[in-house]
Amino acid sequence: MNLKPQTSSSNQSERVGIYIHIPFCKQACFYCDFHFSTSLKKKDELIEALIVELDIRKNEFKNSTVATIYFGGGTPSVLTLHEIESILDAVFLHYTVVDDPEITLEANPDDLTASKIIELSKSKINRLSIGVQSFFEADLKLMNRAHNAAEAKKCLTLATQYFNNISVDLIYGIPGGTNQQWQENIQTVLDFNIPHISSYALTVEPKTALDALIKKGKIEDVNERQAETQFRVLIEQLTAHGFKHYELSNFAKPGYYSINNSAYWQGKKYIGIGPSAHSFTGNSRSWNVANNSKYIKALASKILPSEVEYLSVNDKYNEYVMTGLRTMWGLSLPFVETQFGLDFKLYVLEQSNKYIEDGLLYIEANCLKVSDKGKFLSDGIASHLFKI
Repeated sequence: MNLKPQTSSSNQSERVGIYIHIPFCKQACFYCDFHFSTSLKKKDELIEALIVELDIRKNEFKNSTVATIYFGGGTPSVLTLHEIESILDAVFLHYTVVDDPEITLEANPDDLTASKIIELSKSKINRLSIGVQSFFEADLKLMNRAHNAAEAKKCLTLATQYFNNISVDLIYGIPGGTNQQWQENIQTVLDFNIPHISSYALTVEPKTALDALIKKGKIEDVNERQAETQFRVLIEQLTAHGFKHYELSNFAKPGYYSINNSAYWQGKKYIGIGPSAHSFTGNSRSWNVANNSKYIKALASKILPSEVEYLSVNDKYNEYVMTGLRTMWGLSLPFVETQFGLDFKLYVLEQSNKYIEDGLLYIEANCLKVSDKGKFLSDGIASHLFKI
């Protein structure tokens, strides 16, 4: 899969994505700071509002072709198949869609019953992203996940019978979790022959339940050294089994890279549908209000409740640096010069010198890349290459 930086010029063949935010969960995971509600009372109204938003924004993509549709959240798997299909029908009604789009549904193991998996396999959904996080009960309880380890294994047993394209989420750096348990988590996913794994360090976000519990001394704080050790174990174990570490948090077998996420890293356009969802045009970012009631009320009047930020050249450069250094393709130096100017190319090379000398960055085929040694520090390195 050859992914190269794309310009954001509008043309007939431009491929774009649609992200659909489903802001409902059965219960709140302690680490989560995304927008969601544990009350499903307004689910019907919310779905109707999503359909209205898809309609009123169709002209944004009138000269583009939708290649990916991604149901994120929240927990999209709390929706019934009928509800999912009503949203997809609106997409196919109002937008030009490629013949075989990647359509991903984020799902939790407790929602993926045998009947639900079979239903989904007969729908337009062709990719599942399953939020397992861990196969150990203590980890799941610490994070307040809605499923247990047995449900996680059962859902993977069933899902792999009906879907080829599956991604599993795992979290490392969990307080109290050992390196041996982490290796077992990875091996369990490998045993199911899953072709894509997304893995993230447990992060303590401000104002989350996890943050409060750590401050009260009820849960140990995250140990960064242990997280880094487990990150390196993850890379070693997955690359030994034929996975490509194609983005900092993502690993895939050949042919199973996430088309949706890869488009984000390439700087392609997408619209975000739903409360709190973000959109990107190449020149601006916008985001919807993060409040279900306000979102529903606005869309009932066919008003889009969003704010817009127009991006400067520095903003675009900084974003390219941040996303590019997270991927195995790195930063294309010719692209930096063409897109942003020679000054930016000279600047990034100058700022990179000390990291190259320390073995954290290297240049290969005119691309600036993060070395294995520098991967865990990637985001911090990127911030030092920013132009303020």
